[in-house]
Formats: sequence, C-alpha cells, structure tokens
Amino acid sequence: MDMTLEVIMLPVTDVDRAKEFYRDKVGFHVDLDREVMEGVRIVQLTPPGSGCSIALIDGLPIPTGTPQPGTYHGMQLCVEDAKVAYEELRERGLDVSEPQAFSPEDGATFMYFKDPDGNGWAIQEYRQRAAKPLHTLLGELAAQRQ
Repeated sequence: MDMTLEVIMLPVTDVDRAKEFYRDKVGFHVDLDREVMEGVRIVQLTPPGSGCSIALIDGLPIPTGTPQPGTYHGMQLCVEDAKVAYEELRERGLDVSEPQAFSPEDGATFMYFKDPDGNGWAIQEYRQRAAKPLHTLLGELAAQRQ
C-alpha cells in the first residue's frame, strides 16, 4: 500500500500573518484560502516543486489534539543549492541562518529559520535532487547500506 504525505497542519496564532510570511518571505504558493465551512478558514500553501503542503487553519478543532503555535520543529525543505537558496531567501527578507556544512557529502549542508510563531524549519542542500526525486535518492541510499 502506497501512502503519501500531502498536508501538514501548522499551528499559528494569526493565519493572515503566517500566510504573508510563507508566501512572501519563504516563497510558498497559495493553493487555497477560503472558508470551507461556517467559521472554519483554511489557507493551504505549497513550496515550489513539493508534493506536500502546509495548512494554516482557523476555527477547526483537530480530533487527535490541537497543537500549540510555535511547537513544531524539524520540518525540512530540500534545495539543490544552499548558497543560491540562502541569497534568494535573504533578498525576500527571511531571517535564515547561513548554510552550515556538517560534512562534505551531499545532504550534509543545512540552514534554519523560524516562522513568526516560532515553528522551526531546516533547509537541506541535496545537490543530486537536480537529477532525481528525493524518494528515489533515499531508496538508492537505503539499498546501498543493506
């Protein structure tokens, strides 16, 4: 059975402020912004080239528990070139850390930022992404280690 991760509900205190941040500073595309039922607004945004989106929700209780704004950490975006991404994000006004290489191998360079509520993101450089999708690369790496 295949499963895909497609939407992550991201807890924020102000949907409009978060929408502006993710659209204007991080560069996500706004897929949806509407009231889906009375009193429930959903703003869904997708990073360019991604199959997974974030949803900013106002007025909808989550049956498994309602996360608090600023408590999500470890979400990760992947880019082909960290230096190029860093420059572009800084030009948009994003307070992102400089790329840090933890080792010379591909996939070991990271930078970090937080949204206005304090939810934390990592951006990982994966140069091989230019030629292959991430799930293919990870499958190949897993097969090599067996």
